[in-house]
Amino acid sequence: MIRTTVLHRTPLPLPVQVHPKVSETNSSLKEEEYFSLLQRCRSMEDLMQIHARVLKLGFICNSYYTGKLLATCALSEWGSMNYACSIFRQIGEPGSFEFNTIIRGYVENMNLDDAIFLYDEMIERGVNPDNFTYPTLLKACAKLSALKEGMQIHGHIFKFGCEDDLFVKNSLINMYGKCGEIKSSCAVFEQMTQKSVASWSALVAAYARVHMWGECLRVFGEMIEGESLKVEESTLVSVLSACTHLGALDLGRCIHGFLLRNMGSPNVIVQTSLIDMYVKCGSLEKGFSLFKKMPIRNQLTYSVMISGLAFHGQGHEALRIFQEMLEKGIEPDEVVYVGLLTACAHGGLVEEGWVCLDKMRIEHRIEPTVQHYGCMVDLLGRAGLLSEALELIESIQKEPTEILWRSLLSACKVHHDLRIGEIAARNLFNLNSKNPSDYLVVSNMHARAHRWEDVATVRTEMASKGLMQMPGFSIVEVKRKFYKFVSQDMSHLQSEDIYEMIHQMEWQLKFEGYSPDTSEVLMDVQEEEKGQRLRYHSQKLAIACALINTPQGCPIKIFRNLRMCSDCHTYTKLISMIFARRITVRDRNRFHHFKDGNCSCGDYW
Repeated sequence: MIRTTVLHRTPLPLPVQVHPKVSETNSSLKEEEYFSLLQRCRSMEDLMQIHARVLKLGFICNSYYTGKLLATCALSEWGSMNYACSIFRQIGEPGSFEFNTIIRGYVENMNLDDAIFLYDEMIERGVNPDNFTYPTLLKACAKLSALKEGMQIHGHIFKFGCEDDLFVKNSLINMYGKCGEIKSSCAVFEQMTQKSVASWSALVAAYARVHMWGECLRVFGEMIEGESLKVEESTLVSVLSACTHLGALDLGRCIHGFLLRNMGSPNVIVQTSLIDMYVKCGSLEKGFSLFKKMPIRNQLTYSVMISGLAFHGQGHEALRIFQEMLEKGIEPDEVVYVGLLTACAHGGLVEEGWVCLDKMRIEHRIEPTVQHYGCMVDLLGRAGLLSEALELIESIQKEPTEILWRSLLSACKVHHDLRIGEIAARNLFNLNSKNPSDYLVVSNMHARAHRWEDVATVRTEMASKGLMQMPGFSIVEVKRKFYKFVSQDMSHLQSEDIYEMIHQMEWQLKFEGYSPDTSEVLMDVQEEEKGQRLRYHSQKLAIACALINTPQGCPIKIFRNLRMCSDCHTYTKLISMIFARRITVRDRNRFHHFKDGNCSCGDYW
């Protein structure tokens, strides 16, 4: 549809004289003809012919006929807002219907500012808005994130007596939610005596928008318990997103079951959200199974699957799915390539990564962004090619960002390269980095080299800048409840039992040849104290908690906020074999699936 403003209009030959009154019989016949013509209208050429016919019949002075013509022109897919505005400006005294029609046309054409300006004109001309005016107008405010204007319109809603209309209230919940004002959304919702599916859906979406995932799930639970409402697919997408962010696999499975019971065949967006939930909650097999069963897949579906395979370290499979995507004729975008390069990084596929970067630039003409170069630096860094990674950063025409230097610094820590690590750190700090983890990485690298004075210098600088690092923690799911542990944690109600289980685990680990990797403890203390500190790492406490609270053979799921240390990795591999448990750990970068003494990462992470 052609977009225009109210100031840009084509002058039309509308008559200024009043036509003679047509007889009632002829008028009735011509009215039927008029509406029949409008219904059959499929192009602007057809509409302009009907407009000429209206002028000839003298219906143009009748606001009812003019309104129908205006609505067809403004709201049809083939219509023209330019032409509609011209008709509108020739109406001597447009009423609320005509104003509402043009406002709606503007919103549907994303001329959002014009919609709000026209509403201002409507008020200035003394035309009272009604309950059809505000839903469309609030939609414009929501899309613009225009909270101030939205609040002013909320005041007008009371002024003009539309505050009890269900559709208006639903639009208010949606507007406040999209503007991030969750308290206002809740206030409108709680004042409603009657609530529809759209009311509940708008509140669920509002909580999802501000990442209040727990509240999002709570409201959805109340929605399906209280009334027999048919849940909208958009609501299920928000709820599945909540499960994904919370890592709530069991709850996600329940939502999947609800979907199968209450919906025939979900659309591609819902199915893609299901795949995303499963792979990000650790169940790659289920997510991949759903992917293979989908009859129709779009670019987003392939992007989600490729990213999911990347997080699970399945680099070769991600490349195969990408090739399948190309064979289906689906063009990749920059997001797909981020997932693909991440898959190469986690799988150690250096050559394949370079091929993908070239294909992106040459075949698909996508200019690499900082994220893509960050993936390449990560790929080279993980493979120990630190000099090549540094050369890549220095070769980028754009000014390198914190992301690139941070990725290189992390790789230097893993491979104990203090020289290049100091180069990366210096560039990071020149960019005025406020990330405390950057300082801690540098401090730990100095500690590993026994440069304790440098450690003190970095720590002092960190303290002077008021930078505080969030402690590492592990969260374990036990019987649908989540328990959080930090290193040396004694706050759990079962602490005595957990520490006793740690001793039992260590006793059995000795028979498998395990000895703590004390090089991970970067402190100037005795070996015995280093071993003591390793013994009660948060991940080990989480595993002990799961072992004493779940039956034999039950899988264990753990979430970490930091990268897993090599000692915890070796420890967890052996525990999975000794206790015959499948242990899934999601750290900051990826998933690790431990089974029978092995890890899915192949010790490459």
